[in-house]
Amino acid sequence: MTTAARIDTHHHIVPPPYAAWLRGKGIEAGGLPIPEWSADAAIALMDKLRVRTSIVSISTPGVHLGDDAEARDKAREMNEFAAEVVRRHPDRFGFFATLCLPDLKGSLDELAYAFDKLDADGVVLLANSRGIYLGDKAFDPLFDELNRRGAVVFVHPSPLHGVEPLKGLPPFVADFLLDTTRAAIRLAGSGTLERCPNVRIILSHSGGFVPFAAYRIAAAASPRRDFADGIEQLRKFYFDIALSGTPAALPSLLALARPDHILFATDWPYATDAVAGMFTSMYESYALGDGLRASIDRGNAEALFPRLQGARP
Repeated sequence: MTTAARIDTHHHIVPPPYAAWLRGKGIEAGGLPIPEWSADAAIALMDKLRVRTSIVSISTPGVHLGDDAEARDKAREMNEFAAEVVRRHPDRFGFFATLCLPDLKGSLDELAYAFDKLDADGVVLLANSRGIYLGDKAFDPLFDELNRRGAVVFVHPSPLHGVEPLKGLPPFVADFLLDTTRAAIRLAGSGTLERCPNVRIILSHSGGFVPFAAYRIAAAASPRRDFADGIEQLRKFYFDIALSGTPAALPSLLALARPDHILFATDWPYATDAVAGMFTSMYESYALGDGLRASIDRGNAEALFPRLQGARP
């Protein structure tokens, strides 16, 4: 059975000014060119894949390229652009607010603006911000505020900081998966998940290597370096199935993740229409019970974003 009202939690927005800014600096996104984006193109793809609502986010490299003031300006510009898209299409889009880590003060200020003025559905954070990983004590004040607000946090990977990509192997192929895995271990092992129980954290691409390697990394994922506790810490995460709803990845994901912590996702437009369609088709072909598939397609995301409970065709 295929749900006709999916919620896509990993769907990127590429405002034309942002694309022009990155292209002007010769910057790609993890080895991928910056794609064109429009609300009409997004909705056309969503209709094709039976997606009712997409929660959009800025992808890597985010907005912090080394200058705090520039990053703050760009974060505000991106969030106001995304909020306007949501205002025009409230049942088709939500948005994760862009912050400007590692600039902590700027990020806290933008977080307040995005939630209190723009009605953001959550925030997107890169797994590492200029080499500082989520779970580092430097980011504790931000997570304390996210916890106070009961926020949803979408974690997206970046190229590994200070590591030259292998020739012919762009970062999105494998380095992204390690970057997400590193962030997950640091968030869990640092005690951040325990200290901030009201924060709901979504890991991209089924958590990188987390499900497959869960029992290997379990002790490091526990603040007490306890094996069983580490598994329970990892099971606190939510996992999207962008580019990973496959017969190879789903068995590991389903063995680790709680059934109500798995979310439908496409990674469009960095995953082109053809790629997003191919991975969605593999997910649709994988044997799942109707109840679990409905939860992945929509129900689990509705629990994270209650305002979407009425956003059905």
